[in-house]
Amino acid sequence: MKLNPMLRLIAGMMFLISLALTHYVNQNWLWFSVFIAANLIQSAFTNSCPMITLLKKLGVKE
Repeated sequence: MKLNPMLRLIAGMMFLISLALTHYVNQNWLWFSVFIAANLIQSAFTNSCPMITLLKKLGVKE
């Protein structure tokens, strides 16, 4: 899998996990969803994403 689809997959899975944790464990996990959304918004404006850097270091092809 290439870099951009992998990034979208990870972001979507993290968001769904955070919603499940919010529902089943504690409402404070909602802040994890807020963090994910804020990171996606920030990366749209700055074109810098920590997950892309990590995936590149792990050898995921662009």
